[in-house]
Parts: sequence; structure tokens; C-alpha cells
Amino acid sequence: MNSDRYENAVTRYFEAWNARETEARAKAVAAAWTTDGGYTDPFSEAGGHEQIAAVIAGTHEQFPGFAFRLAGAVDGHHDTARFSWELVSEADGSAPVAGSDVIVLDADGRIKAVLGFLDRVPAGA
Repeated sequence: MNSDRYENAVTRYFEAWNARETEARAKAVAAAWTTDGGYTDPFSEAGGHEQIAAVIAGTHEQFPGFAFRLAGAVDGHHDTARFSWELVSEADGSAPVAGSDVIVLDADGRIKAVLGFLDRVPAGA
């Protein structure tokens, strides 16, 4: 198993989620996902680069000044990897949102699908 493949995919994934400028976000999403890639979590379902970028932009609007960080190790086998993350305030280090994602990769290591689960969500979010 090539763990670099999973690590690289997750690194590109976080680059997309942490891109704040529209153009940078579009480039990062295109680098991370296949053209027809998807993203699903309890609050959103997106298909294709534009919809995925819009979900990410909406998250930044809801949580300004926050960044996504890997929490723990990336675990993978075959074309699938899983990992946990936190949404961390750059001001005080608090992490009101945390979750776990499962990603499915294509042969080139780009994301075909993300299945996101929320482990910690603030009240009213």
C-alpha cells in the first residue's frame, strides 16, 4: 500500500477547504477532485467542482477566521482513505466543529467521492 497516495490526497483536500479566495479555491478544488467528483455530509450534497467550491465558500461564511486541520493519522486501503479533522479558530484555538471523512480516489489519486460525518457541531449550527 502506498500511504503517500492517501496523505497527498488529504493534503490537497485540506488545501481546498482552507482556500479563502475564490480563484485559489477553484484551483485547489480542481487539483483535489475529479471533474465529476462529489461531496456529501449531513448538511450538503455537491457534485462537480463549482458545487464543491460553493459548499466550501459557504462554510467560510458561516465560520470566518477558522481553518480545517487534520486530527490524527490518515488510514487507507485500496482506493479509500479515512481521517478525522477539526475546524479550528485562528483567534483562540477552539475547535467547535469536528468530523471524520471517507474519501474514494481514482487511479491518479484525485478524489471521486467524499462521505463526511460530523462528530461535534455547535448548538444552532
